[in-house]
Amino acid sequence: MFLRIIFSFILLVFLQNTCISQDGGGKSDPPKKDQSIKSKRKLRKADKKKWKEDRRNKRAEEKKIRNHHKRIQTKEVRKRMKKNKGKAIRNNTHQREPFFQRLFQKKKGKSSKQPKEKTSKVQQ
Repeated sequence: MFLRIIFSFILLVFLQNTCISQDGGGKSDPPKKDQSIKSKRKLRKADKKKWKEDRRNKRAEEKKIRNHHKRIQTKEVRKRMKKNKGKAIRNNTHQREPFFQRLFQKKKGKSSKQPKEKTSKVQQ
């Protein structure tokens, strides 16, 4: 009995909050569809034009920064950057190096055939 009263009280509280009256009471005149569609289209077109211009400016600025960065490097560094860029592109596309480059390359890591010479810490 007591549980039903509490449940009904909570239900009434929630129903009162959701039944908020509307302002105005009656229907207003519907907006003209022709004007609103044209104005929306104009706004969309202007936004797109602005977005394209911003994107063009941003890309031009990034290109300027890249070119300046390249220009201040020495010739050897530019060559190394170019070589490393090629390696990065090859690695990103998951391609192996060509056969002859792999064949005549220095071995890397523990798989090399030549043992390292150990130097003793105690010098006599």
